[in-house]
Amino acid sequence: MKYDDKMKNRLKRIEGQIRGVLKMMDEDKDCKDVVTQLSAAKTALDRTSALIVSKNLEQCIREEQANGESAETVINEAVSLLVKSR
Repeated sequence: MKYDDKMKNRLKRIEGQIRGVLKMMDEDKDCKDVVTQLSAAKTALDRTSALIVSKNLEQCIREEQANGESAETVINEAVSLLVKSR
């Protein structure tokens, strides 16, 4: 699978969020604020994982259809990946 710049940029933003959380901790910011930022980073990671799985699923289904095969196995693997990421 080819990971495009949009996917990589999402991860760079998450990386920035995590650096921000570390800075907040160094500055002894309020627990609620730190947890809020951690939650935002987690949500961003979940969404990025889902995007990667969905793009991969789309690509795999097209390949299976081009080969005249059923996409059911590929779909089941994608669902399994999403469940694991939760």
